[in-house]
Amino acid sequence: MTDAYRTVAGPGEADFEIRGSEFIGYVDRANTVEEAEAFVDAVRERHADATHNVPAYRVPAGGESAGSGEMLREYSSDDGEPSGSSGKPALNVLVQQDLRNVVAVVTRYYGGTNLGVGGLARAYSRGVKDAVDAAGIVEEVPHETFSVTVAYDDSGTVRGILESAGVEFDAAYEADVSFDVRVPVEDGSGLRDRIRSATSGRADVE
Repeated sequence: MTDAYRTVAGPGEADFEIRGSEFIGYVDRANTVEEAEAFVDAVRERHADATHNVPAYRVPAGGESAGSGEMLREYSSDDGEPSGSSGKPALNVLVQQDLRNVVAVVTRYYGGTNLGVGGLARAYSRGVKDAVDAAGIVEEVPHETFSVTVAYDDSGTVRGILESAGVEFDAAYEADVSFDVRVPVEDGSGLRDRIRSATSGRADVE
């Protein structure tokens, strides 16, 4: 469940022109279907005047904490282009490069010349590939999230543990103090045990 996987290092963008049509490729990380759909919606909103916004993504069907053996949700759409000419070629780039937890959208502004199915397939593939190249590829391990709620007296202890572990977290100071923690799956159980032990069980860990 804790096998490393390949994904993009962050957002990437690339644009080029083919026979008058402008193509703009976008990629970014997405750990859930909801994150992927939000990215697609944002690009569609940004390029509402485009002729086509073709999406493709590969994300864990079960959410971010799923390991590399988890079923992937693979999705693509031709968004009005001829069937099979755009969405599938865009998705194929992600599959061939063995990328997951990733979303891509290729925007097209039509330039007046039809490219044919083969030409479109090459253009949409290039849109994703160039954007991935711009973003860079990294290896990641599956992460999970959990929350910790403690009284003020224990908040310094918990913050110290989280900082020493080098994990990502957000802290909210209200009546109690709550920490939203993101940690590699293989380290999560040990970290929760450390927090419970250090606070003599007073920490509410979910």
